[in-house]
Formats: sequence, structure tokens, C-alpha cells
Amino acid sequence: MALGGGQFITQNKVLPGTYHNFISAARAFVNLSDRGYVALPMVLDWGIDDEVFTVTAEDLQKDSLKIFGYDYTHEKLKGLRDVFKNAHTAFIYKLNEGAVAASNEFGTAKYKGERGNDLKTVIKANVDEPTKFDVLTYLGATLVDEQIAVESAAELVENDFVVPNSDATLAETAGTSFTGGSNGTDPSGTPHQTALDELEAYGFNVLACLSSEQTIKDLYVAYTKRLRDDVGAKFQLVGHNLGTVDHEGVIDIHNASTELDYGLVFWTAGAQAGVAVNKSNTNKLYDGEYTVDFTGAKTQPELSELLKAGKYVFHKVGNETRVLEDVNTFTSFTADKNKDFSMNQVVRVLDQIAIDTATLFNTRYLGKIPNDQSGRVSLWGDIVTHRRELQGLRAIQNFDPEQVTVEQGDSKKSVVVNEVVEPTVAMSQLYITTTVA
Repeated sequence: MALGGGQFITQNKVLPGTYHNFISAARAFVNLSDRGYVALPMVLDWGIDDEVFTVTAEDLQKDSLKIFGYDYTHEKLKGLRDVFKNAHTAFIYKLNEGAVAASNEFGTAKYKGERGNDLKTVIKANVDEPTKFDVLTYLGATLVDEQIAVESAAELVENDFVVPNSDATLAETAGTSFTGGSNGTDPSGTPHQTALDELEAYGFNVLACLSSEQTIKDLYVAYTKRLRDDVGAKFQLVGHNLGTVDHEGVIDIHNASTELDYGLVFWTAGAQAGVAVNKSNTNKLYDGEYTVDFTGAKTQPELSELLKAGKYVFHKVGNETRVLEDVNTFTSFTADKNKDFSMNQVVRVLDQIAIDTATLFNTRYLGKIPNDQSGRVSLWGDIVTHRRELQGLRAIQNFDPEQVTVEQGDSKKSVVVNEVVEPTVAMSQLYITTTVA
């Protein structure tokens, strides 16, 4: 008969044997969630339809042709290149309304959009087996797929660019172009709302509003306010000329670009998402590809009024373009919510605390740890360790663990935490008095 063994909860075993529990030594939670995630609903000439797809900076550099239909250096991708100057991951939703996939007699473009019109099918007799065919797919002048020695269209397999027509009759052709591809019409509120609904399941630091239509911009502002205030999703919206907003979750760029009125949203969204929790974008050098329009943002009185109005401003410093100050649209200061909340660095710290504490509780405590004194002391310890980590990064200062309390709430399953944190912000003003002896 086998001896007893396994784990034990109480010492109530009957069989002789060894009962061994393996447990981890207590380790405090010190994880800080990553930054650098951007949500981008946008019109595209090529790309996955009707779902959110994830693209990293490395993906853009290595696979831009497959993902977006263009080489990495193409003019059409400069907005995305601007995003990835500072961000590392984008969640993209293709907004094209009424878009159509290009096609020819041998197949249909894998994705909808006008870039499909640049596809071409070339069919040659195979050199070694003349009764069979080599089927080549070109995107512009670039060979993107080659299927050798196929006997019929039924043997063709789907590739990164074309879904073949298995019923087609193969015959030699020097080049049969795809036609009929279209980006559709300018997207109305419907595809934008669909994109926002789909993105609600994702975690990101910044949502970009890439639209000039006020009704669309209002939709993004309302969505941001609802998710931040009612759902607890901690991200900021970046847009251009959004109107009167007055909310710490919304960043409103004053400057247009000369090529596209909302062109600076790409770079700003990436910069705001990618900045570290203990850093500020105040005075950050603009190295984007769009040309900044400085209209209304040239003189000191103009710049002062823009800051008072909660505008995110680019200004000239010699031959360089820099961010004037890292601010959001919040301007209605009160005793309970003071000017600190207009500083994006403060908002980033508070958002980091909210995200990390939720992750801590949901992964280590929710449904797992009893709500007794021992359990609450453990939660207190993890929260304190996390805040000390933030202080070590100089994201907060003057942290006092004695100001953190963890108590049972009104019900047996609820826990109430109260704490005091003081976010640190970067220097932006210098007042100096020099006494000459």
C-alpha cells in the first residue's frame, strides 16, 4: 500500500507518510505598471478590419508593409512614426466607413482600402513543369508573395495580401491589376463609437482623437470623462482644438500643423504615453515630422493666456520647437482639487497609483485573502512598499506610512484604505535674487 503524502491544511491525516507544504516566502508587491501604450482609432489605406490590433515599435519597423501596406519610410506612415518616437505599443482600430477591398479575377485584397489597388497578379508558366504556373503577387513594384508550380487556382493559399479565388482559371498574364479598392467615406460618429467600445477592454495610457469634427471630438471627451470618473480607467485623451473641456484627463493641443490640423496629436500622444511616471514633458524637444504652426503662440502674453486656458502649447526656443508646459485642460481649481491637478505629471502619478493598487488587490487579495486583521496588515504592507518604490523613483515625496490606514468597511467583504501622497513635479520656474556686495 502506498504511503500517504501531499499537502496539508490541518494535521488530521490518517495514513503514515510525509505531508509537505511548499509556500513562497512573503514578498511585498513592488511592481510598477508599464507606460507607453496608445489607443489609435484612425483611417488607414490597408490593415485589419473590424477589430483592435496591436502594433509595437518593432512591428512598425520590421513589418510595416504587411501591416499597413507601406514601407516604413513612406509619407503615409509619418504619423505612426511620430507616435513611436516615445511610445512602444499602439492599439489600433481602423475607422474606414464603407470601405471596399480591391480585387481581380484571381483574388481579393486581404484588407479593405485604397492601397489594395496597387496589388497586381503576375502568372507565368513554370520553367520546369510548363503545364503548371508560378503565381506572383506584387504590391507596387515589390514582390510580396510567390507560389510556384501550382496546377490550378484551387491550390493557391491565402497570403498576407490576397485571398485567392479558388474558382479562377489560371492563365499567363504579365500583370492583372486589382481595382475597386476604396477607403470609403469620412467616418461618422458610428465607427468612432465602435472603436471606443472595442478599446474599452484594453489598458492604455493615452487615447488619441484624430478628427477635426467637433461632434467626434465631443464624443471622445465624453468617453474619457465617463471611463475615468465612472469606470476607473486611468488614461488621458489627446486632441487638437477640443473646445472648452476643463478636465484633468483631457489634453488639448493649441497648435495645428501646416499639413494636417491635428497632425501634432500623433507625437503628443506618444510623448504623453511614453513619459516615465517620475518625469515631465515640460520643455521637451519636439522631434516629430509634422510642421508646427505657431499662430497665436508667439508672444509671452499669448503663451500666458494659453496656459491659463489649459492649452498644451508648442513654442519656439531659438531654432528648436519645445513643449511650453506639460498641462491638461483642468482650470476650475477648488480647495479640494487645486492647481496641482492641471499638471500632467501629477495626474500620471495618481493614475499610476490607481492602476497599480487595483492590480495588486485584484491579483493578490480579491477572493483569496481573508478580510481579517492579518489580511489587512498584509495589504497595508504591500501598499506601503509600493508607495516607497514611487518615492525611491522621486515620483512622490514626504511619504509617511503612518498616514496609510487599512480598515474593514461597512460590510464583511469590504476594505477601506486612506492615505496621503505628495506627487513630485519637475522644476519649471526659477526666481533668483542676486545681492551685489
